[in-house]
Formats: sequence, structure tokens, C-alpha cells
Amino acid sequence: MKAEIITIGDEILIGQIVDTNSAWMAEQLNLNGIEVFQITSVHDDHGHIIKALFDAESRADLVLITGGLGPTKDDITKKCLCEYFQCSMRLDEPTLAAVTERLSKRNIQINLLNRNQALVPEACTVLHNSNGTAPGMWFEKDDTIFVSMPGVPYEMKGLMEEEVLPRLRENGKVKSIYHQTVLVYGIGESILAEQLDEWETALPSFVKLAYLPNQLMVRLRLSAYGDNMDELKEVVEARIRELETIIPDNIFGYNDDTISGITGKLLQQAGAMVAVAESCTGGNIAHLYTEVPGSSDYFKGGVVAYSNEVKMALLGVKEETLMTQGAVSRETALEMVHGVKKALQTDYGIATTGIAGPDGGTDEKPVGTVWIAVSGKKETVVECFRFHHNRERNIERSTQTALNMLRQLITSELKSELK
Repeated sequence: MKAEIITIGDEILIGQIVDTNSAWMAEQLNLNGIEVFQITSVHDDHGHIIKALFDAESRADLVLITGGLGPTKDDITKKCLCEYFQCSMRLDEPTLAAVTERLSKRNIQINLLNRNQALVPEACTVLHNSNGTAPGMWFEKDDTIFVSMPGVPYEMKGLMEEEVLPRLRENGKVKSIYHQTVLVYGIGESILAEQLDEWETALPSFVKLAYLPNQLMVRLRLSAYGDNMDELKEVVEARIRELETIIPDNIFGYNDDTISGITGKLLQQAGAMVAVAESCTGGNIAHLYTEVPGSSDYFKGGVVAYSNEVKMALLGVKEETLMTQGAVSRETALEMVHGVKKALQTDYGIATTGIAGPDGGTDEKPVGTVWIAVSGKKETVVECFRFHHNRERNIERSTQTALNMLRQLITSELKSELK
């Protein structure tokens, strides 16, 4: 089943609001075996809306429409739907009763605009909106289903979950789709694709692979399409196990995992605590840890040692080291990580020191130069990285790289303990 999403509203096209509705609906449709082929945004304009409906009908089996269902004059979706389906408006009594009850609970007397919320095209089946006054509307034309819903996100979500998706399941319109996303760190998209060429070629025809790179990682999404969910899951999971033998050191998680969450689980597994000493990352690593519920089980705390005085006073970095090697150096990173472990009495530590930019670089140490040290129960690793000239990206890259180095160190030490 092919679906198209149409969002209606000038506020989307001028950037006044972000269209989160389409992303959420697309995700839900995919989880229910419906492929989204296009997402369209249109003005609050009669001709534009009518054209969008005709275009969608020509290429989709399901058209989901949000927006333009309010009581004010600029909300014209219902009038356009009446024209498109060649019908008149009618008053839906159950909707009117629901609107009246909702307003009365707020001590608001119903007026003509509120009453007009209960006017719907005659050609539709009304879908009850338990979260608002504008009802959803279900239309069928030839082989295409149209569903119109309010643009308010929590109202749209309620209608999707309570009315639209259950009806599609009852109609037998959905098929099975199984998605799994493998998170890969430390290897570029082109090199990864080369390494996985043979594995990718051997994938069954009903399993599709997508490379989804960003500045931090590459996400590999496997999507299997068919009729039997159990069989699809079995095939995808088997292919992922094969993948784990090809790039075992680069896979750090799956689906919605984060490196901070993964290292947290590893620390719990090791019965260990971590502390961080941050200079160029400015507390970003600590932030990522503390936004995870339950992180107090493994995250002890941190020091944002932005100045040399703080590095010396709280982390025990030697003045001589700073004078001879500089704050951005291998030696300083090592003294920082050992200092924070000692100060906070933890098993593991992370330290970052670098030049985030946009200024402060030299020929020897250009902007984007970052030293990262991670220290564990038995081993300490320190590396120098050369990132970019963008300050925000440098902070994020440094943060994620530091966490990944910690992940690798904990994994290595856990394996050695098992031997």
C-alpha cells in the first residue's frame, strides 16, 4: 500500500512551525507495513489544495491530510474536500454534542464558530476526536482512501492511534515491514560500502539496505517487506549477525541507542563508575550522561576545566606541563584523566582538551585539534584528532569520539576479565 501525506498551512511553508506531523505519521505507517512515497506541503489556498488532492490520488492508495480544520476563515480544508468529493456539508450531531460537552466543562458557551466545527462533508465517515473539537474525516474514492485530520499534533496522533490505523488493519490494507537499524562508528560511508559489498549483494530481494550517514556515524537500516512478520524478523536478524562478524569493532548499537547510553550499560555490567574532565567539550559529555535516567548508577561527576587554573587546582595538572607542552597536548590530556579519576575516585575517566574554534589555532595546532584520553582499570589510551573549523561540530565530534573510545576500552577490559 502506497501512502502520501499532505500538510496544509502557510505556517509550515514560511518556517513558522516545523512539520513534525509528517515524520511521526511516516514512522507509524512504516511500522504498520505502509510505504510512504511522498510528503507534500501546500498553502492555505483553494486551488493548491485541490491540485494536491488530485495529484495524490493518481499515485497513492492512502492519502493522509493534516491542517486547515479550525473554525476560522483561513481554515478551508473542509470546503475543498466538499468540492473534491462533489458533496455538500452536513451537521454531525455526535460531533456537535462532543464539542458542546467539551466547551461546557471549561465554562465556555458554544458560538457559531464552535458549532461549525461539527459541519462535515456528506461523503465522509466521521472519526471521533477525543482530544479536540475538530473531527477526523474518512473518505473513499475509487481505490484510494483519504483521511483528513487536525494539524494539532496530539489531536492528529490520537486520531491515528484510535481510529485510522485500526480501520486500516481491519480492512486488510497493511502488510508486514520489519526495520532494524545498525549504528556504525569510526568508518566512512564509502569505505563501509566497499567492505559490505559482498554481504549487501547477498541480501534477499525483499530486504532493502539504506546507508544513512551523518557527521558522527553511519546508520545502516535494513527493511524487510512481506506477509509474515516472524519470517521477516528471522531473516533480518540473521543478516545482522553476519554483519557483526564483518565490522565487529565499529558497531556500537542498534535503532535508538546512543553511545552515552551504551557506555552506561557497559559500566553497569562492569560494576564501575566514570568521571569526566572536560575542557573543549565544556560539559557536553556530562550532559549526555545525565540526560539518561538512572545514570547516577555509573556517572560520578565531572570537572569543566576550561582554564589552566582549574586544570591545576582541581585536576592536578602540573604547571610545568602547561608551560612546556601547552593545554592542548598529549601530556595535559593524560594528567587530566588521571586527575579526575583520583579526585572523584572512579574506575574510568575521560578527558578532552582542544581548540574548538573558530579562533585560537596555530600552524602547529590548528582549529579542530583535540586530544582525548580515556583511562580504565588497567589501561589508558590517548589520541590526537583533527576535526573541522566549525565550533559546534568540533564539540559534538569530540564528545562522541571520547565516548566511543571509552566504549572500546570498557569492552576490551571486560573481554580480558573473561579470559
